[in-house]
Amino acid sequence: MRKAAVLLVVSLAGLSCLAQADDIEKGKKVFTQEAQPSCTVCHTLSDANSAGAIGPNLDELKPSRERVIKAVSGGVGIMPAFNESLSSEQIEAVADYVARVTGGDK
Repeated sequence: MRKAAVLLVVSLAGLSCLAQADDIEKGKKVFTQEAQPSCTVCHTLSDANSAGAIGPNLDELKPSRERVIKAVSGGVGIMPAFNESLSSEQIEAVADYVARVTGGDK
């Protein structure tokens, strides 16, 4: 019984890691393809191989998930709001992605 419980915990941990990887890929897709214009046009983010120079360098800014959600949803400065062109799920995915790959989620 104990061995089965350990295997269950290990299996669930593995599924959790796979789910997180899938979420990161969803966010990367929003960042690089689904947002129009693409986030890569304006932002530098090494994980996305982007070198935009209009908006802040996200690798240096290291924004939190909440900060990304606020900026993407409502716009900031010359950045337009994407709350009408992206779903809440897409906004949350891109926020998770940016915060994770920049270290802003720490």
